[in-house]
Amino acid sequence: MTENLAMDRIKHQVLENDVMLFMKGSPVFPQCGFSAAVVQILNHMGVKYSSTDVLEDPEVRQGIKDFSNWPTIPQLYVKGEFVGGCDILREMFEAGELEDYFDKAGVLRES
Repeated sequence: MTENLAMDRIKHQVLENDVMLFMKGSPVFPQCGFSAAVVQILNHMGVKYSSTDVLEDPEVRQGIKDFSNWPTIPQLYVKGEFVGGCDILREMFEAGELEDYFDKAGVLRES
């Protein structure tokens, strides 16, 4: 896969999924503590999301950093917008801001 194809794939995933998580590993088996923390927050909140394991493709792993201009993984996108990584999501969650963010974005959540 060339860099442009990786970027096209990233752009497609970000635009096609209301909530898209680029992470190390999978939601069932996260491969780093930061990815696990974000999965735990999303699952706790009942957010429906898609994910991509950046460890499966080095071009996507680098490409997502270039796409967002953000140096770390995981990265969460909601309705096509970059929200942040683990620290930002944890802070938003602990401050009670993440629930409002998802509600305002119209993100489906399970009760």
